[in-house]
Order: sequence, then C-alpha cells, then structure tokens
Amino acid sequence: MPELPEVETVTRSIAPLVGRRILGAEFRCLRILRGGHPDRMARAIEGRKISGVKRYGKFILLALEGGGYLLVHLGMTGRLLLGGAPGKHTHAILTLSRGVLLYDDSRQFGCLQYSRDFPERVAKLGPEPLEVSFEDFAAALRRRKTRIKALLLNQAFLRGIGNIYADEALFRGGIHPLALASRIRGERARRLYNAISAVLTEAIAAGGSSISDYVDAEGRKGFFQFSHRVYQRTGQPCVNCGASIRRVLVAQRSSHFCPKCQTRS
Repeated sequence: MPELPEVETVTRSIAPLVGRRILGAEFRCLRILRGGHPDRMARAIEGRKISGVKRYGKFILLALEGGGYLLVHLGMTGRLLLGGAPGKHTHAILTLSRGVLLYDDSRQFGCLQYSRDFPERVAKLGPEPLEVSFEDFAAALRRRKTRIKALLLNQAFLRGIGNIYADEALFRGGIHPLALASRIRGERARRLYNAISAVLTEAIAAGGSSISDYVDAEGRKGFFQFSHRVYQRTGQPCVNCGASIRRVLVAQRSSHFCPKCQTRS
C-alpha cells in the first residue's frame, strides 16, 4: 500500500490541477465509492474548480471552490494519472478545463469520497510525522504500553507511516520492533524521532518506493526501494554489522530487523 512518501509524491504531481475546473465526472465502479451514488457524486463536483490539493497521511484531499472535498485513498493498487486513455481498470474519469484525471485500481481496494465538510475520517488521524514536535512525540510514546512497530502503524498515533517506513525508521533508530513504546525514552526516543524524519524525507526526495504497482501521476516510478536497509531483506546481511536480517510478525504484519543493531531496551 502506498505510504506517506508515495502519497506525497502523487500529491505533488497533481498540484498543477489547482485552478482547473471539473467539467465532467464519470464513476464506473460502486465498490470504490464511499457514501454516494455515482450520479449524485458527479453532480456534486461537476462545474467546480479545484482550489487546493493536499496530503493528509495516506489520503489525498482535493478542496473545491465554494466548499466541499473530494477524498482519495489509493489503497493497494490505486493510481491517479494525468492524461492517457482509460483502460479496463479505470474506475473514475474527471474531465478538466485542461486535461483529464484518471483513477485506476486493479484490485479496487482504494476509495473516492465526496464530502461537503472536512472528512471525519481525516480529522481523526494523528499528527503529521514531519510536523510533530519531539516533545509531543516523546510524551505520546510514554503513554503507550504497546509494541513500537504496532504503534507506528496506528494512524491515530502518527498519520501516514506504514510497514516499509516503520521498519526502516526502527532500524535507523536501533530499536527492535517488539520493544515497548512506553520504555523508549530520552536519547532512544530522540533517535527514533530523527530516524522517522530522515527516512520519510529521503523517501520523498526519491519519489517513494516502487515495489509493486506504484507510480506518480505522470507514470514515473520511485527509487527509494534501492535504499531499503531491512524491509523485505530477510536473510540478507545487515548493511551495518553483517548479521542476517530477520522477520517477525507484529500486529499481523511482517517486520524486518537486525537482531544485533536493534534492541528492545
């Protein structure tokens, strides 16, 4: 599933849509729509200008002139594409005053939603990892008696981090995925905070990680996957110490870590 860096890359690639008017909207798949019939949803957004494009965690929010929002969640295989011809997996077509925006999704796990008010599901998300202060981050850690990997995947704790970047940040911070969050304090908390920021910033600069179907709106792949140090490297040598990377399940998710470089305490 695209995580914060991938969604940020897509968001930046569709930023030129600001100021363009939605002349027509066609929704071809009920499964990807949330809270609306295709025709009603089309009528709600047709004729409206896009006044803003912003990422909130793993969501993309298109603000509409005069009020209202079009919410996009890419799921596992969703794509927003500027231009091109619709294909068999194209489930939404927005014809704009300049160009066209397509939503493709082969597995249909993503979603589109129109909301007159700021979407409640976005309002419930935790703080932005690249904006939260260290003091707030450390205080939140102390309150959570859960495994740190599971906590980093909790979108109410921090929004946008998923399996890839949780693994990579924990490795850089030297923290075992099974460590208790409440015990990560002082310098360890600072290392993790800095690692999260560094990993996400580097991944955004690299256009995200293209390990499945992910591309930006121009069809370009990211290349941060070539910088992964532990994610999906089970059995390979640690880039720091040479020990074999291991895999463990945390909250039903695979977690990749170095048994020597990452500690529980």
